[in-house]
Order: sequence, then C-alpha cells, then structure tokens
Amino acid sequence: MGEAHPPARGAAGRNRTVLAAALAATLVWTPGAFAADPFGGGAAPFAQAWGDNEDGQLGTGDNADSTVPVAVPELTGIRSLAAGFGHSLALLRDGTVWAWGDNDNGQLGNGTETDSNVPVRVPGLTGVKAVVAGDDFSLALLRDGTVRAWGDNDNGQLGNGTLADRSLPVEVQNLSGVKALAGGDNHAAALLRDGTVRAWGDNDNGQLGNGALDDSTIPVQVQGITRARALAAGGNHSLAVVRDGRVLSWGDNFSGQLGNGTNIDSTTPVEVRTLTGVRAVAAGLGHSLALAGDGTVWAWGDNASGQLGDGALDGSTIPVRVRGLRGVTGISTTEDHNLALTSSCGCGGAGLPSPSSCRCDDWPGGFPGSGEDDPGDEPGPGSVVHAWGENGEGRLGNGGTADSSVPVAVTTTIGKAGLIAAGGEHSLAG
Repeated sequence: MGEAHPPARGAAGRNRTVLAAALAATLVWTPGAFAADPFGGGAAPFAQAWGDNEDGQLGTGDNADSTVPVAVPELTGIRSLAAGFGHSLALLRDGTVWAWGDNDNGQLGNGTETDSNVPVRVPGLTGVKAVVAGDDFSLALLRDGTVRAWGDNDNGQLGNGTLADRSLPVEVQNLSGVKALAGGDNHAAALLRDGTVRAWGDNDNGQLGNGALDDSTIPVQVQGITRARALAAGGNHSLAVVRDGRVLSWGDNFSGQLGNGTNIDSTTPVEVRTLTGVRAVAAGLGHSLALAGDGTVWAWGDNASGQLGDGALDGSTIPVRVRGLRGVTGISTTEDHNLALTSSCGCGGAGLPSPSSCRCDDWPGGFPGSGEDDPGDEPGPGSVVHAWGENGEGRLGNGGTADSSVPVAVTTTIGKAGLIAAGGEHSLAG
C-alpha cells in the first residue's frame, strides 16, 4: 500500500501520452470489450468509427473528426477490434491484423513510424486469436497461447526484456498458456489458462500487483490470484474477476478507482466492495466498470466528465449503478468515456433500433435483466450501442460534443453490433 497521490496527468490538458483504451479482456467474443457474439462464431460485416481523427484513427482516408459513426472502408469480416489513444486495430476472419492511426512509436506494426489514415496490414502474424491496444502499443494473442507486442516500450510494456520501441511484432518473453489479454496506459496483463495473472511494464503505482513499485520488462505474477476469469488494465490500475464473481483491483487509487472505499494505492490485489456475480470488468484512466450477471453495469472512481453514468459528477470510491442500462452484453472503457452493448429489440428490419417501434417496453418486462429498478430505467430506443462520459471530438457518437453523465444512444448502421472498443478520444464498433 502507498499514500494517496495526484494522478500523473490531470483531467484537462493531457498530452498524447495519455491513457489509451483500457479494455476488458475475458473469455468472450472480443477481448476489446466483454461482449456476446451475435454472429454465432462468425464476424462483424464491417467496422465504424467516430470521434477524434487527428492521426487518422477513424481509418476513413482523411483526418476529419466525426460526431457520428462513419464506416471504415475496405475492412470486412471483423472478428476483433481494439482502440489505443490514437490508433486502432482489427482482426479479420482470415486471420490478418490491420492497424491505422498514430504510428509515432511503431504501434501500427508495419515496420514504419508513419501515421496512416487507412488500415495497413501488420506483417508476420499468423494464428491470431485476438488483438488488444494500450496507449501507444499493441498486443496480439495467438492461438498457441503466446503473445506478440509492438510499439512504445519506454516502460517495458512490450514484455520482451528491453526498453526499445518496436515497429514490428516481437514475442513477449516467458509467457505461454494465455487465454486473455488487457492493455493499459503503459502496462499490460495476461490471464493464463491456470487462472493466474501475469503483468509487465510500468509499475509506478503498483499496477503490476506483485507487491513492488519497480517496472518490469518481462511478465511477473500478480500476487494472490489463482482463479481469475477476466481482467482489465487501466491508466495505472488493474482489475480481475475471480471465479466466484468478486472483483479484485490493484494499483493507482487516487480517484477511488480500486473501489474499496479508500483513496490509497495498493501494490497487491484488494477486493472491490459490494460487487458479486460480475461477468466482466473494464478500466479507464481514473475509473472502473463492471458488468454484472443480471445485465446491469456498475462504475466507480473519477466522475468529472460523468463517466460513472449515474447522472451526477461526484466521484465514488465504491460502485454505483450506471443509470438506464439493462440487458447489457458488452462494455468497454478508456480514459474518460465508456461504451456498452445492449440487447437489440430485433426490429426495424435487420435489428436496427426504431424509436417508434423498438422500445424497452416492447419486451415483456423490458430488456432482459434482473437488477432492481433504477430511476433512470425509462423505456427508450433499443439502440445496440450506448455511450457516456467525456464527449470532446464527438467520441460518444450522438452527433454532439457535450459530455453526458447518463448513457446516450449511438446510431450505428450495423444491424447487430457485436464489437465495441473505446479509444483515447475515439470509438469503434463492428
């Protein structure tokens, strides 16, 4: 444990090294976010992106921001999506990996450090199962249980025993039997098949969970976890779901993002209060999310931009319920905005939401879920994708730029979205 301290980067005026997508990683459809597979083991037909596009992270061939989803051209058959601070990744059905956006540290993995506003292929990867993005680095989980990494390596987040950036994939050392990955600001974590967790990279706040504060260029074991089933890596903290549905957390706790009722950092896992029956977690810069088995979402930590989704702007050191969401099948979070997938009403032809005919009250008892009624549970459009929190550059995808402290609908043109990924200042769906 350590003293409470201010975060390394404030809520405003952050530079480009700010947290990227901190994505939940679990044994589910996409490690970019906990989500059910609506395609029955198939693939999303195409990807859409919205928000900041300064570095081409929307993949549209230009650098114009968009407050509504736009199609990423020429990518079809998408099995996994991931978003970093200024770059994006896609795993296709044919097993190839594509990347676009910021490439200052080689995070696109194509052997250069040149940005690209269209997808470029990451060479040398075969048998890829999933992709994950950190701030300015990228990870790929192979079907043989090993991991490849590329991009920024200032804190050893590539896990290859060095501090040198790499613009082509390298193997993470001393790591096998991996079944899920998570990428944070400058650290990464892996869930092994035996239920233990390994972590590597930046450890200034104890986010590696090994009882120390020293960075590590190779994976180290997180203490006290033997039966994990999901994990997430945030700005400078980490989360894991254990098999009985409890959530453990460790690392930075300045904003209460560890959820244990304090603001004291921890170099080893502590239990998040009041949560049981959790299926998945996601970690942001200073806040955290959990998806419960009843389809509700819970949040804790920093709330300056409304990222806790409870209709207020007050932070919380223990979980609070995100208003208005039921039947949630997937979550993703990042620096200070969040995405969620909800059950589609299946109307409007191909399942597209229709405000006049596809409302929660069209379902007997509303959207599936057994959580207690919440004042925010008003019937609304059966939109597949929802967003809340910071909305600079239009990253919530609702056509505006005003922050929202409750979830708002994102109007995608994908009939049954099954993939979501929240980036630093942009978002993806497929």
